[in-house]
Amino acid sequence: MSNKGKSSEKENIEEMEDQILENQEEQTENEAENGELKEESTNGDDKDSQIAELKDKYLRLAAEFENYKRRTVKEKLNMMGTANRDTLSALLPVMDDFDRAKKMAEDESSTEPFSEGVMMVYNKLFNTLQQKGIKAMESNGEEFDPELHEAITEIPAPTEEMKGKVIDTVEKGYYLKEAILRYAKVVVGK
Repeated sequence: MSNKGKSSEKENIEEMEDQILENQEEQTENEAENGELKEESTNGDDKDSQIAELKDKYLRLAAEFENYKRRTVKEKLNMMGTANRDTLSALLPVMDDFDRAKKMAEDESSTEPFSEGVMMVYNKLFNTLQQKGIKAMESNGEEFDPELHEAITEIPAPTEEMKGKVIDTVEKGYYLKEAILRYAKVVVGK
């Protein structure tokens, strides 16, 4: 045989060896894939449970976040509603003074008139406080409630049905929205 024949024979043998190696590699890869598929089918239940668990965690986290958003919005609205509480409670003595002056001016024996300009200022202050959520408590003749009233003194009731009830209001109580801004100072019948 010539050198050409020997080299082509060597090349053929090398090609065959390469093909055999490739086939063995493919077979090994196929076996590995089949093994993975078997593992996946046995682990499929595990993966499904993991997916369900992650979905549950996600839903809980989303619900918790929604609750957090609602709670913070509610807190902000509540804080905005009562943020001016100190300012409004500082204006209440001014309102009390206006009420006393108006009451004195309306008394027939009084010589001091309540001028029209002062009445306009009183009405403007009263309306502004109402717009801000302040509402006066009605106490006279009501049953004494320690959660709403502060009893200054007790006096003998003029009638039997006035026992335990508010006879006179010394200082009006006020609400800010639904919360008590100032308790009413009252005289109670005994």
